[in-house]
Amino acid sequence: MKGRGRGAVRMLGAIAIVAWALLPVAWIVSLSLKAGDDIQNRRFLPTVWTLDNYRTVFRTPLFTSALRNSVGVSLIATAISIVLATFAAYAIARLELRGKRLVLGFALAVATFPVVSIVGPLFDLWRRVGLYDTWAGLVLPYLSFTLPLSIWVLTAFFRQLPWELEQAAVMDGATRWQAFRKVMVPLAAPGVFTAAILTFLFAWNDFVFGISLTSTDRARNVPAALAFFTGSSQYQHPAGAIAAAAVVVTVPVVVLVVVFQRRIVAGLTSGAVKG
Repeated sequence: MKGRGRGAVRMLGAIAIVAWALLPVAWIVSLSLKAGDDIQNRRFLPTVWTLDNYRTVFRTPLFTSALRNSVGVSLIATAISIVLATFAAYAIARLELRGKRLVLGFALAVATFPVVSIVGPLFDLWRRVGLYDTWAGLVLPYLSFTLPLSIWVLTAFFRQLPWELEQAAVMDGATRWQAFRKVMVPLAAPGVFTAAILTFLFAWNDFVFGISLTSTDRARNVPAALAFFTGSSQYQHPAGAIAAAAVVVTVPVVVLVVVFQRRIVAGLTSGAVKG
């Protein structure tokens, strides 16, 4: 009975924590389905359900261009980061190099570095070299944070792979490059996939770089564009439209994390037990 009681208490605690965490998301979804003066009431559910806010969002050039920028910049940053991190992680895990632990420690430190501390210098530098308000001006800062994180995740995966498989491929006539490309990389696919998800989420959710290194719709991403979002007219309160835009941007990310949560956890904890 004691065990059942403790299990019930833990279950209730878990439900309470999940409900508390999902309450802001549910409130934003409810707000996005309200229209007109209904937004001003304090009721949780709308009195009249409507999709007008979502129609307004997709008819607004500010949001559609920002959505295009976010998708393009995030995919480019993810692709470059994964390719470079795969080579770097393989070299750290397999080759006899001096200072490998120092490199990994430095990579982890860079991945946790405060973003806001480098925005000011980057703003001045990007204005001088012509990268301000461009996709490249966002991709490069993203790489400075996503690349170290990808290296850290992939290194742990490569360390877990049996060294004998690569040696067997070389003995069968494969070159070192063929063994890496056809044997090691496919085996490390779960790690590559995990690193790609984490990299994409970082680039997709960025606000500091997006608001500081852009000034027009040419490169401004969705989180930054929401700060400039308005309703369908200057006389309409934009809260409902902003909530609808937030739902459109947030829900795919939440679904992605929920579906691949096991891979993400595996990538973050891989190599935690074995040295």
